[in-house]
Amino acid sequence: MAANNGDVLMLEAAPEVARPWASAANAEVIDALPYIDDDYGNPLIKSEVDRLVEEEMRRSSKKPADFLKDLPPLPKFDFENCPVLGKEYERVRAGKPPVRIDFESRYKLEMPPASKRNDDAAWKQYLQKNQRSLQQKLIELENLELMSKHGPELWRQNNHRLEVFLSRMQRLAQEQNEEIEKVNRERKYHQQTTSYELNALSQEWRQLCVKNMEIQSASVVLETQIDSFKREAAERGWNLEEKLENVQPLQSQ
Repeated sequence: MAANNGDVLMLEAAPEVARPWASAANAEVIDALPYIDDDYGNPLIKSEVDRLVEEEMRRSSKKPADFLKDLPPLPKFDFENCPVLGKEYERVRAGKPPVRIDFESRYKLEMPPASKRNDDAAWKQYLQKNQRSLQQKLIELENLELMSKHGPELWRQNNHRLEVFLSRMQRLAQEQNEEIEKVNRERKYHQQTTSYELNALSQEWRQLCVKNMEIQSASVVLETQIDSFKREAAERGWNLEEKLENVQPLQSQ
């Protein structure tokens, strides 16, 4: 509700002012009181709030695709101390498939080609190669035997370390949840304690708004009556301004 002269009454929203802090570089201030504000339970208010949120998201300059642009860039890895890892990183980054390990050739007995079947040096070379391969298989068998003998205990020890680590993480998570619950309880207590004062101030504000409206209406009525009296005086030929000037010295005496 606004008066004809442009004055804004208390029930009307204040005119929008510049808000330099409400920019993309600064966070919006959230002034919600979730423990005492129950207006969202009203379906009409909920639909209006949802509409405003969707409109704000459409007008927002920050899109989901660039929500990480405000964070510092990731460090660049050069893998100077590990060229093998650097090569694998570049392969994954380029989207190339991994190099396939050829297991068939590792367990296959190699023989000289047909053109070198009569070459003793070629047979000796392939014999040494197959002996190395056989020795490698013997070492692998020894490793399997050692694994079958000591592996279960190593796995138990590793599982124990993982359980200790899990227990520590769970304890830290529980402590953090307790801190969060403590903050939420304090917020709820302060909001519920302050709600009585807020309700009283809100009721007082409504009463003042009504009183201002009554005063404004009475002022309009008085102004209308004064204009009517002035017109009636003008019709009768009375000079009210001259009479008022004569009345003021008498009042001062």
